[in-house]
Amino acid sequence: MIRNDYIYIVLVKAHTGLGKAARVLSGGYEYSHITVCKDDSFEDFITFSRKRHYAPFDAGFMHETRDCYCFGTHDRVKLKIFRLPVDLRGKRKVYHFLRYVERQQEHYLFHLYSMVTMPFLHGFRMEGAYNCMSFVGKVLELSGTVRLTKPYYRYNIREFDALLMPYLYTERYFSDRNVRITQGYMDQVTLWENIKLFLRLNKKLLCRMIGGDRDAGSHI
Repeated sequence: MIRNDYIYIVLVKAHTGLGKAARVLSGGYEYSHITVCKDDSFEDFITFSRKRHYAPFDAGFMHETRDCYCFGTHDRVKLKIFRLPVDLRGKRKVYHFLRYVERQQEHYLFHLYSMVTMPFLHGFRMEGAYNCMSFVGKVLELSGTVRLTKPYYRYNIREFDALLMPYLYTERYFSDRNVRITQGYMDQVTLWENIKLFLRLNKKLLCRMIGGDRDAGSHI
């Protein structure tokens, strides 16, 4: 049941190694991850991301909690949050999309190729594959709240930041206290397991690209 008139787009200053590298390569721009929240509790972040902190290639549709961002010596995380008003039609489209992807998540891949080539290819679409940027771009397209001037999968996080500035809700540090815990998220992963996960993801992406993935099914 739809209970509110807003959706929230959240930028995350991630403490991961990739997040730190992104800040260096971007000239110090803070935010390296983007998610969707349905309400203002900010305890359930819906996105495409790694499922375990130490396994970057074990990735896909994910419900993250604040403990995914606050770990070790990092007891808080900086978030930049935009509150988007949505009408009934837009909200239904967004919620249907989120439910559908969650139900069919085993058929959706993490679009690693679009993410790593974003600086020079500026994103490309693959059937049944998203990363955090293209996933949020699709949500924004369905919401009807903002006008996208290019395909949803061609926006990077910095561009979303500029696009959504009229809807800025808050920008501050959040603690991980008194929130749900993502079980297994901080489990250690061996180098060999990461190599196997990397090879498996690449095999699936390549099969999807050439149309040989029989498990692809139908996607939004």
